[in-house]
Amino acid sequence: MPNDGGRAGVSPYKNRRLRLRLGFALRGIAHGLTTEASLKVQAVTGAAALLALLLLRPAPLWWAVVLSACAAVLAAELFNTAIEQLADELHPEDSAGIRIVKDCAAAAVLIAVLGALGVGAAFAVQLIMN
Repeated sequence: MPNDGGRAGVSPYKNRRLRLRLGFALRGIAHGLTTEASLKVQAVTGAAALLALLLLRPAPLWWAVVLSACAAVLAAELFNTAIEQLADELHPEDSAGIRIVKDCAAAAVLIAVLGALGVGAAFAVQLIMN
């Protein structure tokens, strides 16, 4: 049993080795990619953005902005997937409160996507102007 520093109720998954925690994260990504069609589309779009960066070789700031926008979209989608899964496990019947939770999580993904589209538009304008 891991030492919880005297804190009763600490999850046995806390404070594990980095390799194990990385495995948990990769398993989450794999689950999202195999179960969520929108995450697959977003991952392919992110890969296309990375390819565009490799081909166009913009300034380092553009790399940071574009990759951050892509990461934000993927992270938002994974959070949405986690929230939906948890909500369905805890409250499988239809509920107005759970519907609001799911709608807000989906809205977060939409906002991240719109931000990423804004970054893409700014990048395109920069390319055209140069």
